[in-house]
Amino acid sequence: MQSIILIVFLPLLAALVAGLGGRAIGKVPAKAITTAALFISCALSWPIFLGFLSGANTATVVPVLDWIRSGDLVVDWSLRVDTLTAVMLVVITTVSSLVHLYSWGYMDEDPSQPRFFAYLSLFTFAMLMLVTADSLIQMFFGWEGVGLASYLLIGFWYHKPSANAAAMKAFVVNRVGDFGFSLGIFGTFLVFGTVSIPAILAASPSMAGSTIGFAGMRVDTMTLLCLLLFVGAMGKSAQLGLHTWLPDAMEGPTPVSALIHAATMVTAGVFMVCRLSPMFEVSPTAMTVVTYVGLATALFAATVGLVQNDIKRVIAYSTCSQLGYMFFAAGVGAYGAAMFHLFTHAFFKALLFLGAGSVIHAMHHEQDMRYYGALRKEIPLTFWAMVLGTLAITGVGIIGVFGFAGFYSKDAILESAFASGTVHGTMAFFVGAFAALLTSFYSWRLIFLTFFGKARWAGSEHIQHAVHGDHHDHPDQEHGDSSHSTAQPVTGTAGYHPHESPWTMLVPLGVLSLGAVFAGFAFYYPFFGAEEGQAFWNGSLVHNFELVEAAHHVPLWVKLTPGLVMLIGLALAWNNYIRRPDMPAKWVAATGPIHAFLMNKWYFDEIYNFLFVRPSLALGRFFWKRGDEQTIDRFGPHGAAHAVGVGNRMTAALQSGYLNSYALVMMLGLVGLATWAMTS
Repeated sequence: MQSIILIVFLPLLAALVAGLGGRAIGKVPAKAITTAALFISCALSWPIFLGFLSGANTATVVPVLDWIRSGDLVVDWSLRVDTLTAVMLVVITTVSSLVHLYSWGYMDEDPSQPRFFAYLSLFTFAMLMLVTADSLIQMFFGWEGVGLASYLLIGFWYHKPSANAAAMKAFVVNRVGDFGFSLGIFGTFLVFGTVSIPAILAASPSMAGSTIGFAGMRVDTMTLLCLLLFVGAMGKSAQLGLHTWLPDAMEGPTPVSALIHAATMVTAGVFMVCRLSPMFEVSPTAMTVVTYVGLATALFAATVGLVQNDIKRVIAYSTCSQLGYMFFAAGVGAYGAAMFHLFTHAFFKALLFLGAGSVIHAMHHEQDMRYYGALRKEIPLTFWAMVLGTLAITGVGIIGVFGFAGFYSKDAILESAFASGTVHGTMAFFVGAFAALLTSFYSWRLIFLTFFGKARWAGSEHIQHAVHGDHHDHPDQEHGDSSHSTAQPVTGTAGYHPHESPWTMLVPLGVLSLGAVFAGFAFYYPFFGAEEGQAFWNGSLVHNFELVEAAHHVPLWVKLTPGLVMLIGLALAWNNYIRRPDMPAKWVAATGPIHAFLMNKWYFDEIYNFLFVRPSLALGRFFWKRGDEQTIDRFGPHGAAHAVGVGNRMTAALQSGYLNSYALVMMLGLVGLATWAMTS
C-alpha cells in the first residue's frame, strides 16, 4: 500500500517539471515525463483494485505528514485506501493516462503543449488527493484543486473570448456549490468536533433525531448537514440548477472534455455522497432530495441533448444526464449501483469524447454534425469505436447472455429504484426509463448524422478553409463551438478527404473500447451482487443487502423495460435520419416553441442572466462609478491631490521673484508680529 504515495504524487511532480521547466526541456520531454508518470500511477493502481476485488487487500491509512493543529481542529495529511478509493484510483489514472497519450496526437500542432500537459497532470493530482482524503479538509483541498485545474484547462486557449468566458462561468458556478460544501464542513465540525471522515461516519447514527439552530429555526441536524454537503456535489457534478457550466466547458480542448467532464471531476460529487453514505442514511429527507434532483437532471439533460448540433455538446448533455442516474441511485440507497455506473461510464463516455475528438480532427476541427455524414468509410476505426461507445451508453444486451457496459450498470440503477418500493424510487424508475429512451435517440442520432447518409462537408467553412489552404496552423484558432456556423453551403470542397487519426489517438480508443464492451460483464457481481457486493465494498460505503437482493428479483417487465426503450429510441433515430431524413425539419416546424425551448436549454442561462448576472454587473458598476470613483477617489486620494494642487498654485503666486513683493511680505509680517506683541 505504500505505492499509494507514488500514485498520488508522481502526477504532481510531473506537473511541476513540465509546468516550470517546459521551456527549458522542450515539448517532447515535457509530454514524455507527464505521460510516463501517469502510466506508472495507472500500473500501480490496478494491483490495488484487483487486490480488493480478490479480498487480498484491506482498508488502510498511509500517513504523509502533520498538517493542521489549531485548538480542537486536528488534521493529519493521510491517504486512505479502501475499496471505494481503489475504484476511483483505476478510473482516474486509467482515463488520465490514456488522455495524456491521446493528447500527443490531438495537440500536436499547439505551441503550448508543456503547459497543457502540466495542467492535465495537476488536475489528476488534485483528483487523486480528493479520493484518497481521510478528512473533510483534505477532501476540500482536492475539491478546490480540481476546480482550479478545470478553470485552467477550460480556458487553455485563452486567446478565444468564448474559452475565457466558459472558464470563468465554470469557476463562478462551482464557487456557489463550494460555498454550500464549506458550510457543510463547518457544520459537521461544529456537530462532531472533528473533520476525520471515519470518526464522523461512526458517530452519525447517534445524531438521528437531533436538531440544530439554523437561520432562526430548529432543523434536523443530519438533514441540514447532508443538504449543505450535497449543494457542493450539485455544483461539481453539474446537477440541475448548477449545471450551466458543463456544456460551455466544451470550449476547452477535447481531451479536457474527456478527462474532466466525462470520467473524473464531474463524478467527484457522486463519490462524495457515496463516501459519506452513512451520514445520508440517517436522513431520509436528504436522500429524497438527492433522488429528485438526480431524476430531474437526468430528464432535463436528455431532453436538451435531443436537439444539439455540436457533437461535443450532445455528449456533454449525455454526461449530465448520466450523472443524474448516479445520484438518484444513491438517493434510493443503491450506492453500489451508483459507483458501478460511475465506473462503466468512465470508459464509454471517455471513449465517446475521444472518438468525437477523432472525428473533429478528421473534419478539420468542424464540430457541427450537420456538416458531417458518410464518414464510416473514411475513418472506420473511429466509427467502430464510437459505435461501441454508443452500444454501451444505450445499454444494449441480452438478459442472461451478454451486454455492453451500460446494460449492466444502468439497468442496475433502474432495478434498484423500482425495488426500493418508495414513491420517489418508483418515480425515478419511470423517469429514468423515459430518459433512457431519449438517450438512445440522441446517441444513435449522433451516429447516423456523423457516419451515415450523404456527405454534407460542402457546408462547412472549416473544410472550405482546409481545401483552399486558408486555415490557421494552431488548434487554438480552430477548435471550439461551431454550433453557430451558418448553414449556407459553399462549394469547392470536393478535393477534401477526411483522414484517420494517428496511432497516439487510436490506441486510447481501442483500450477504452475494451472497457465499454467488457467492464459491465466482468465486474457486475462485485459491484452489485448481494453477498459479493457486501464482501467487495467491505464497509467503504453503505451496502443495502435487502435492496440489492430485491433488485435482482424485480418482475421481468422491469428488467425488459430498459431494452425496450433503447429499441424505441433506436427505431425513431433510424426513421428520422436514415429512412426519412426530411422528418427532422418537419418536426421542428410542427413543434417550433418546444424546439426553441430545448435549443435554449430550458432558458436557464437567460434566467440566470436576468436574475443574477445583470444585477451583479449593475451593482458592480454602481460601486465602481459612484462609490469608488465619485466618492472614495473624489474625497480621498484624488481630493487630496486636488487640494495639494490648489495650494501649490496659491503658494506659486507668492513666489513672483520681485524684491518689492518679498519686502511687502516681510513688512506685513513685522506689522503682524508687532500687533501680536502689543495686544498680548
